[in-house]
Amino acid sequence: MFRFMTPFKPVRQVDRRAFFRYSALTGIAVAGSASLLACSSDSTASSGGTSDDGSEFGTVAVQLSWIKNIEFAGEYFALDKGYYKDAGFGNVELVAGGAAGTGVEAGLDTGKVWIGMSAPQLTAPAVLDGLEAKIVGATFQKNPFAIVSSAAAPINSPQDMIGKKIGVQDSNQLVFGALLAANGLTESQMTIVPAQFDPSPLANGEVDGWVSYVTNEPITLAAKGFPNAHFLFADYNLPLVAESFTVLQSTIDNERDKLKAFLKAEIQGWRDAVADPAESARLAVEVYGKDQNLELEEQTKEATAQNDLVVSADTKANGLFTMTPALIEQNIAALAKAGLEISADQLFDLSILEEVYAENPDLI
Repeated sequence: MFRFMTPFKPVRQVDRRAFFRYSALTGIAVAGSASLLACSSDSTASSGGTSDDGSEFGTVAVQLSWIKNIEFAGEYFALDKGYYKDAGFGNVELVAGGAAGTGVEAGLDTGKVWIGMSAPQLTAPAVLDGLEAKIVGATFQKNPFAIVSSAAAPINSPQDMIGKKIGVQDSNQLVFGALLAANGLTESQMTIVPAQFDPSPLANGEVDGWVSYVTNEPITLAAKGFPNAHFLFADYNLPLVAESFTVLQSTIDNERDKLKAFLKAEIQGWRDAVADPAESARLAVEVYGKDQNLELEEQTKEATAQNDLVVSADTKANGLFTMTPALIEQNIAALAKAGLEISADQLFDLSILEEVYAENPDLI
């Protein structure tokens, strides 16, 4: 988390959000993939079989999109309450992401991980570069990208950025550019200030707005005495989902029952997380992210805030992680605005989740 008026500790550097050319990253993961490859492949049973540990599906490695903080509360519950084990897994290893971590798509390609939490703007370029992978669900129905500003001089909409100084990290240029394009704006209408991941320039008045995650900087800055305002990219023509479950096409084709079992456990975990933000925060702070120096009060607030991204009218009707055809098309249109021309059937396959809910209607 960021510590306002003290040295900032970046909780969410955004390399993982960057637009990347997939082929340039595939080699990065190879050197460190051997040990986890054993977990995600060798010790994993094929569908319907048994593994070395006696479980139906063995151990799988799951690439998180960031460090082990509150964002993965559902996974913590699934581990803590034994939902993965009940589903037939010997173990589920949560592989932390972050600035030094391997991207989900590169990890999938090298066999380092079996599934990962990514985002359409990351998976799409990898698929266009030849990775045979699909998004099979999305934890966040709305992406958390936001422009945060001072409450004394609020920026409440994209149009309010005209004539202002906006801090934008290099790795967020793609999604910020898409926001501008989606709202008929250009960079020439404002001053783009190259930024790192420390929002002190906003707190110090050096910029007027800052690209952030709504579940992070607005909360932590306010906690440190900096009243602020924000608007969500998702509310202004850029409705990308986030924390999307990404798997190889071969997993869909050859391990469908295993994937359904995993998603069922995930749904169970996230139902618990949504229902109990306080326990979500405790698991993050005291158990799974205990080496991250997280603060319980902040994590509780963030857990509550992220529920608004996880739960929507559509998920209440159809179940967590689901995406309606309309939402899928909105994501495809948003990607096109970012220069990523891809079709829905190239990027998404929600049929697995449909089967999970058809077989387990009590999960809705």
